[in-house]
Amino acid sequence: MTATGLPADEDARTLHQQVLARLRENILLGRIEPGQALTIRGLAAELGVSAQPVREALRQLVAERALELMDNRRVRIPPMTIERFDDLIAARAVLEAEAAVRAMPYVSEALIARLEAEDAVINEAAAARDYDTWIGANFAFHAMLYGAAGQSAFLPLIESLWLQIGPFLRRAIRTISGHYTVDRHSEALAALRRRDTMALRIAIEADIRDGIAHIGSTLIRSEAMGAGVVRAAHRQAQGERGLVDEVN
Repeated sequence: MTATGLPADEDARTLHQQVLARLRENILLGRIEPGQALTIRGLAAELGVSAQPVREALRQLVAERALELMDNRRVRIPPMTIERFDDLIAARAVLEAEAAVRAMPYVSEALIARLEAEDAVINEAAAARDYDTWIGANFAFHAMLYGAAGQSAFLPLIESLWLQIGPFLRRAIRTISGHYTVDRHSEALAALRRRDTMALRIAIEADIRDGIAHIGSTLIRSEAMGAGVVRAAHRQAQGERGLVDEVN
């Protein structure tokens, strides 16, 4: 037995689950930047735990592709490329639209009311630029809908995709704002009330493709253009220095 009153192996398992849940939350909400490197020692100090539960949690998150292992044995949030981003968006659109349609027979009026309340939280957080609440409530809205039937094989797959896109999502909505005002959640809620599966599928797909897809692709392309300008300026500066050296 340990100080918690649990058997040692159960206590260790509970601590591992707590560490994993905390890291999942930080990744999902985008508190860790894309490309940011993480160390076991640093995370253990931040969370106030030993290295072992952190190591186990990181191993699991690497397996889920939320993190990637680097050559120096550190891990990091994978940088986002346009190809990876397009893949994640396409996967989300397919899985989430299907999950929503399959959940519809189990959606009650009480659940619709809870979804409406969650959507109001999203709108308030977006207006206040409260990113933790905004992203967290948005995920809760989708998870609440897709989980209406209880256990769903879709939910773990969908959560894995959200973990992979969460850090970039926060960066994107923080950088680019004021461009997209259509409330696809309202369209989804209206479809649920009418029991219109096709309209629900269209609303969920549009929520993903017209929302984060547009924001994200805009940011990636603008950053790529900026990087190209910097590289061109660097090459030009090197060429000018070479010319000066020849003259001298």
